[in-house]
Amino acid sequence: MTDELTLIEKAALLSGASVWETRAVERAGIRALHLSDGPHGIRKQLGSGDHLGLNASAQATCFPTAATVANSWDLELAAQVGEALGAEAAALDVDVVLGPGLNIKRSPLCGRNFEYFSEDPYLSGKLAGAYVRGIQSQGVAACPKHFAANSQEQRRMASDSVVDERTLREIYLTAFEMVVREAAPKAIMSSYNKVNGEYAHESAHLLQDILRDEWGFDGAVVSDWGGSNDAVAAVAAGGTLEMPSPGLDSVRQLLDAVATGTLAEKHLDARVAEMRALVERIDPSLARAVDLEAHHALARRVSEASHVLLKNDDALLPLAAGTRVAVIGDFAETPRYQGAGSSLVNPTALSTAVEALDASSLDVVSYAQGFRRTGGEDEALAAEAVAAARAADVVLLYLGLDETSESEGNDRNHLDLPLNQVVLLNRLRQATDRIVVVLSAGSVVEMPWIDDARAVLHGYLGGQAGAEATVNVLTGAVNPSGRLAETYPLHLEDNPSHAYFPGRAESAEYREGLYVGYRYYLSAHAPSLFPFGYGLSYTTFEYGDVAVDDAGVTFTVTNTGAVAGSEVAQVYVGRASNGVHRPVRELKGFRKVALEARESITVTVPFDEYTFRHYSVARDAWTVETADYWVGVGASVEDIRGSGTLRVAGEAASMDRRAELPSYYSAQVAQVSDAEFAVLLGHAIPVATSDRRPLGPNDPLLAMHQAPSPLARLAARILRSLIARAERKGKPDLNLYFLYNMPFRAIGKMTNGAVSQEMVGSIVTLVNGKHLRGLGGLISGFGRNRRASRELAAQLTAAPSATPARVSA
Repeated sequence: MTDELTLIEKAALLSGASVWETRAVERAGIRALHLSDGPHGIRKQLGSGDHLGLNASAQATCFPTAATVANSWDLELAAQVGEALGAEAAALDVDVVLGPGLNIKRSPLCGRNFEYFSEDPYLSGKLAGAYVRGIQSQGVAACPKHFAANSQEQRRMASDSVVDERTLREIYLTAFEMVVREAAPKAIMSSYNKVNGEYAHESAHLLQDILRDEWGFDGAVVSDWGGSNDAVAAVAAGGTLEMPSPGLDSVRQLLDAVATGTLAEKHLDARVAEMRALVERIDPSLARAVDLEAHHALARRVSEASHVLLKNDDALLPLAAGTRVAVIGDFAETPRYQGAGSSLVNPTALSTAVEALDASSLDVVSYAQGFRRTGGEDEALAAEAVAAARAADVVLLYLGLDETSESEGNDRNHLDLPLNQVVLLNRLRQATDRIVVVLSAGSVVEMPWIDDARAVLHGYLGGQAGAEATVNVLTGAVNPSGRLAETYPLHLEDNPSHAYFPGRAESAEYREGLYVGYRYYLSAHAPSLFPFGYGLSYTTFEYGDVAVDDAGVTFTVTNTGAVAGSEVAQVYVGRASNGVHRPVRELKGFRKVALEARESITVTVPFDEYTFRHYSVARDAWTVETADYWVGVGASVEDIRGSGTLRVAGEAASMDRRAELPSYYSAQVAQVSDAEFAVLLGHAIPVATSDRRPLGPNDPLLAMHQAPSPLARLAARILRSLIARAERKGKPDLNLYFLYNMPFRAIGKMTNGAVSQEMVGSIVTLVNGKHLRGLGGLISGFGRNRRASRELAAQLTAAPSATPARVSA
């Protein structure tokens, strides 16, 4: 076939044909692509798709979540996970894997943190790059997400991330930059939110200036599901594919825009070329055969490498063979092994702690549920647990966050473990002081209870083989080598974003600037419970012979203990002389090394383009200041074992703005004033609109609580009550979360053409209390939408005629 496409075919290629499939133009050799969620396992739905998982999905290996894998600091393992995901995708006829997720953990409260790697962009970028290379080695496309500054679930489709350009570049875009430059993903998913007033999917600054022109990205930009706002603006700005299917409404808008001159056809052609290139770059025949048993074993190895030993007083762990243990906790029998949301995987197998312990060298004397998973006191369960503890040498207490505590679509409002679990731990402590707490959670928890535990082993969300991995660590078959990829604060209030997170109105203000995670705690001299990079081992390591030169840093690591183990050597860099404000130190390299007992190795971590740079707003460019730079090597951001100083030549130091930005120079950013934040932004802070204003198509459905229409207010209350009922049952309803935070415009984007944007306007009119006008517009709009859709569908399926409308893409 020729390479010629009609105008309507071009427009049609830029939005989905269904929830998961793109449109085909068979006569031009353009086949439909199948996209699927897959950050830690392929979620291909069987039957009709619904985005959030009401319908069952095909079985696939459930690997540990990104938050878990990040604790491994192991790029080779990450690449192996990616390869397995790619192979399983190809076997399931999935062309594009929607992942990995690499948004920065600005706050530990983000409900989707289990799906993201780290609070640090360098670690996130390196791990995500390994995933992408692995996935794409199998001939399918990876689609890293969500681009960009997508840090909260509250109002996620209708919030504006207000962030200064330097912070945006250094913290929230660097990981994406690394992935694009080092792994060349074939697609990228844009985020739901606005960034500084523009929806991400229609931001030319993000999609064209930075992503394509600066970084050289040549793939397709896919909207998050329902995340497209204005189809015409998106195509003009660099948004390639709108998903899921909006029917033919967006096609109609694009054709009208070209006809009226609102949209230049060259923009349409550029996006079509990106879609065609995506189709041509996918070759599932490159994929290897899938071995599900081998993938289960890989999932176990990844989980083993990602377990973090947080506490081990008196070397209680590992447990010797024959140790009499009481296994207590609902999570031991019903594991929490993955997050809730669009990433939910139907596993090919699932291990439980009870089963894995029964097959181990330990002597399991009893199992007790201990507590109700969904909260609330239960004296009979607690009494049974106490009795079991008294009859054993060691208690293995499985605690964690349940499915409602952290979920896509809903942010957390505290960092506590459920009270009934903490109360049980305290009661068990009265019976024995030999308690090992085994944690299951996808993110940070506060630990005011930690003194009641002799040891704490955190497995995060370990995937389908996580329970087996935990037992191997408990018994010493595996030496724990996980290191935290996020800081654990003593209290939620200690987090620098606490006063600003989540943004509950239109804006989410990133007032803390560069000081995210450890960058804040270290720079502001704020204490933490466990620092970034922290983790214990069953052996000990020493560092020595640290030498810094222009090429990088070289040092030795020695296993000084009696057993083999792996160490994560971390390289941090900070400026030692005056210049622009910046954190005290930042991660700029790492290496995980496996050493036998008494073995020593020499490690070199080279410097790269990310090592010394900062983004200069004045120069509108990345800049390296002429300065002395401190380079430290150690076992965590706070455990530096050796260091050196290097003089680096570059640009003259930036103007000192200490008088204008005192909070940012001192890192005391927990309460930044309006005036100072405006100086950092370089413009006035966006003003929130009144709650009493008429609602618009970009307001979320939760805004109906303040709607003029009493019927709309009733609908909002009913929706909120249904969410609360699901939470009480311990089963979060993702569709309800999605609806509650969804803007009205998404009704037209998520209904496969049943509702047009004209009809959305009428729905908004109804919500604003003008019932007759809104209802009349809805009925007439329904008729016009059906007629127009039929006409477009007929034109799209008709054989193309030899008219000037048929032009080369």
